[in-house]
Amino acid sequence: MMEIPAPSPDPLADRPGADAARPLDARSLAALAHRHLSADALAYLETGTGRETTLRANRRAWDRVALRPRVLRDVTGIDPSTTVLGTELPMPVAVAPVGYQRMFHPDGEAATAAGAAAHGVLHVVSTRCSVPLQQVAAGGGPWWFQVYVLRDRGLTLALVQAAAGLGAQALVLTADAPVPATKRRCPTLSMPDEFLFANLPELVAASDPDRWDRTTQAPDLTPATIAWLAERSGLPVAAKGVLHPDDARVAVTAGARAVVVSNHGGRQLDGAMASARALPAVADAIGDTALVLVDGGIRSGVDVLRALALGARGVLVGRPVIHGLAAQGSTGVAAVLDRFRTELVEAMRLAGATRVPEVGADLLEPIPGQAGQEAPGGTR
Repeated sequence: MMEIPAPSPDPLADRPGADAARPLDARSLAALAHRHLSADALAYLETGTGRETTLRANRRAWDRVALRPRVLRDVTGIDPSTTVLGTELPMPVAVAPVGYQRMFHPDGEAATAAGAAAHGVLHVVSTRCSVPLQQVAAGGGPWWFQVYVLRDRGLTLALVQAAAGLGAQALVLTADAPVPATKRRCPTLSMPDEFLFANLPELVAASDPDRWDRTTQAPDLTPATIAWLAERSGLPVAAKGVLHPDDARVAVTAGARAVVVSNHGGRQLDGAMASARALPAVADAIGDTALVLVDGGIRSGVDVLRALALGARGVLVGRPVIHGLAAQGSTGVAAVLDRFRTELVEAMRLAGATRVPEVGADLLEPIPGQAGQEAPGGTR
């Protein structure tokens, strides 16, 4: 059996400017991370597709969700904890799946896992994980495994069963990437085999002439894929990349226990609607029949509060976590997640909500002259 090395000491701790006391707001942290990334890594992390209209729209849509706080409530004690698919979590914030994290830090996903585990935060690990899954599991925190169904279904099944055996608590089927879209800032990108095949070395031989075709994403996903994954893994399945309410209903009918409202961080179909705008209709479509999560452009605890008010049970955060990873390793990841919790607690207190279930649509600005709520980002 291949020996799995232990994560190395944080190699970024001595970098100039990587002081743990540095402000960790989203903008300053991103700027710090950018100074430590190669041009290729920076382009891969920050790119969108096409003209990057969806990438920009994700952020703007959250800013346009106006909140209507409640007052004259005792907010002495705030409890931001929640439960997702049976797992109790300290807050409704999880780490989104991001592939090839060794591009951003030598310890890659192992450092992210350790940083998330420091706060008991859920970590969703990518199929394109660039360290062995054993290192992720060693972090000790709760984690789910994100699934790209590969053209070689046998390889997909091997990865899924390995993740289940190592303690993954759910699968997240990415449904919005039947093919990888061309990324605007890095239309081509080469990575070493040790990143690409970190969890496939015993399954895909370097001499295999078909290995690239076998490990690319399959374009023939159907609702039956959800049931196949659940049956073969024994784990609950979430469908990620859902923007249309009808697709949410189909996924839940097919057996999905959760849906993730997402446009892949603006990295798939350019011009796709912002996640914040899609969230209310998806939440209304499935009601209490499944869990609703959301990602895309979430940068603060106030954004988390907005997502909860719009119908999500929790959010996934990607780029800010990777900024923390690039700037300060596992310590940076933990600091980013700590900031989200601190900001969320303050936002809940100022909004008059002491517990996550108390955050609802009554905190949203209504459409003038109408009952109900305006879709976020619409004309006011």
